[in-house]
Amino acid sequence: MVYLIVLLLLLASVFLPQVWVQHVLARYNRKPEVNFPGTGGELARHLLLRFGLEDVQVERTDKGDHYDPSTRCVRLTADKFDGKTLTAITVAAHECGHALQHAGAEPMFMLRSRLAHSAIWAARLGSFLIFAAPMLALLSRAPSPALVSVLGGFLIMGFGVLVQLVTLPVELDASFRKALPVLEAGYLEPDQVPAARRILRAAAWTYVAASLAGLLSFWRWLAILRR
Repeated sequence: MVYLIVLLLLLASVFLPQVWVQHVLARYNRKPEVNFPGTGGELARHLLLRFGLEDVQVERTDKGDHYDPSTRCVRLTADKFDGKTLTAITVAAHECGHALQHAGAEPMFMLRSRLAHSAIWAARLGSFLIFAAPMLALLSRAPSPALVSVLGGFLIMGFGVLVQLVTLPVELDASFRKALPVLEAGYLEPDQVPAARRILRAAAWTYVAASLAGLLSFWRWLAILRR
């Protein structure tokens, strides 16, 4: 019974923030704001030029709002790229914040980028170890193939959780030390600032929820291996 309660609490901590995040983003993404002269895409282009990042591109995407450091490109979904809503403007500024982190070679951003790249290879190696655990244990005379499987599971899930944990401070910095000060300095009316804070806080919670989901999956994986 105790384990069931703990599991339900963990599931609630993972999925409820996601529901809240979607609610907040949708709430401020319904109607254009009259004081915005341009769209989210146009604001992103303007901010990049303002901070001397002419080589960073701005593109429309259907794969979620993000900054791609490998191609130096801010990508926004159609509703943000073409929209003049508070969500569109705030998210565009947030993604430009990542471009500023990259341009300044900020340590946490660079660490996150390296870990994200390494996570791809870690997942491939982890998958191989799990698949080959019985054979590797036999050849190396290991006491149990579970040890190899645990290592494989850590490379797949644990490494992903580590990336998410490092991502959180990077996102908070892009939101509250990059995007928000810029938006407050002439782009938003005073009564729009609290809503922008809520949007940025909601965006950060997506990574908190992702970290919790990763920890839950990793915990379940270890519980299975103990059996």
